[in-house]
Amino acid sequence: MLKAAGRAEILLKDRVVPVVDFIKDKLNEEGGFQDRAGRSDLYYTVFGIESLLALEEEIPKDKITGYLAKFGQGQSLDLVHLACLVRCWADISYPARPGIHSNIARRIANLLEQNPTIYKCFLALCAYQDLSVETYDKKIFLDSIASLRTADGGYANQADIKVAATPSTAAAVTILHHLNEPVPEQAIDRLFSCVSPKGGFCVMPEVGPPDLLSTATAIHALFEAGAPLLEIKEQCLDFIDDLWDPQGGFCASSAEKTTDCEYTYYALLAMGHLSQ
Repeated sequence: MLKAAGRAEILLKDRVVPVVDFIKDKLNEEGGFQDRAGRSDLYYTVFGIESLLALEEEIPKDKITGYLAKFGQGQSLDLVHLACLVRCWADISYPARPGIHSNIARRIANLLEQNPTIYKCFLALCAYQDLSVETYDKKIFLDSIASLRTADGGYANQADIKVAATPSTAAAVTILHHLNEPVPEQAIDRLFSCVSPKGGFCVMPEVGPPDLLSTATAIHALFEAGAPLLEIKEQCLDFIDDLWDPQGGFCASSAEKTTDCEYTYYALLAMGHLSQ
């Protein structure tokens, strides 16, 4: 994902500097990147760090390290924020003490078992990779994905939802790809069915306006699965361009104009894949 986001420079051209300035401006003095309310947040800090890494900008590691250190080994964090903490440390190449990786990996496994969803499976797999943990229970990933497959060929995030959504289907496809498992063709078809005539991907076919989260995750999953993107390339790039703000950031959709680190990173990821 990081390598793909780095290729966005090819299409950004003279917009690289405004994007970099936008991301840097979201870094609070305490070392965390801002959420939409301006508060430091681990989730947004992942996107801030990775956007700067993708654009080959220097990371203020000392400042960020001070912020991350406040969370210790993440004992008080839920799975989402624990995975974010792991990713942040991995991104700034912080050398952990022996034993910490295995302790955190065990806690992630325990949290995942309590209520596995596709989103949590995706985050857990990412965290295992960041922790360089090679031994983990693949069965929980595969069983969760299989149980959350919907009649329309895609995947829902959790059991009480019966209709597939683009982000959860994209996450399932990405997980299967990284576990060297076959990706159902119906899942690929389901993702393509969510392409909007306006460009970009909707969360479900013909439901609401296209959004940048659905677009970036779908494009990443399709690229990983080896699906052709040429036919949708130009309309998706037009959609992403429409979400650009001259101040340097990208917003979520035509209906949500607030820019932040998260959606700016999604723009980089999608553009990077489409630059090929």
